Amino acid sequence: MIQPITGMKNAFDLSGKTAVITGGNRGLGFGIAQAMAESGANIAILCRDTKKAAEAVEALSVFGGTYRSFSCDVTSLPSVRAAVEAVCEAFGGIDILVNNAGVSCTKALLDMDEDLTDWYKVVNTDLNGCVHMTYEAAKRMRDAGKGGCIINITSNAGFMVNHGQPMSPYSCAKAAMNHFTKCMAVELGEYDIRVNGIAPGFTNSELSVHIPKENLSYINKQTVAGRFGEPIEVGALAVFLASPAAAQITGTVQVIDGGYMLRC
Repeated sequence: MIQPITGMKNAFDLSGKTAVITGGNRGLGFGIAQAMAESGANIAILCRDTKKAAEAVEALSVFGGTYRSFSCDVTSLPSVRAAVEAVCEAFGGIDILVNNAGVSCTKALLDMDEDLTDWYKVVNTDLNGCVHMTYEAAKRMRDAGKGGCIINITSNAGFMVNHGQPMSPYSCAKAAMNHFTKCMAVELGEYDIRVNGIAPGFTNSELSVHIPKENLSYINKQTVAGRFGEPIEVGALAVFLASPAAAQITGTVQVIDGGYMLRC
């Protein structure tokens, strides 16, 4: 049983926790890494771009914790298995897993090639990558007997069809991640592992640069907050969900999109 907080002192503190963040070397993932590092967590960044990973680790160093990067392709189960094993050897275990690695596609289904390359690339990265990481990390959380927290970064696109750009592989993968989050919350609950999702809307990240310029004014007008979100704002929500303050929260998908869906 996960114990409740008894007061607000240290309710949002992640000191001594090890957080594994896939795709934590840039954009939204780095915003989450920074927020958790500032809250006391040690950070393991898993990604394919080792140069950007080294830069991210250097940027985190000002917060005084232990930060390392590990090469990992989340679409490959052997790669995930090796990376998770390396993290556990380096840090002694995993307390928090953030499944953030993802790619997008803005191509209509019938415009894809005969092998549906774009479809499989997105689904294999966004959905299957999340499954691979959860399988390997949750086993180690279970065996350690200390519980844990898994946060899946999905999207408000998992709840709706965006106007102006076809993105069915991305939307479908994120919708599946939403339901996977709920399934895992039930399956892993007996091991005191909480599983939640965060569904950002339009956020200033490496994915947002692919949005056609003619769509930007429409998006900002549709968004109640009047702007794109920032990675650190998603990071702040991730810190809350990983913290003792959220001990009673599991199986949820928290939308953080500035109210965009309210007008869709």
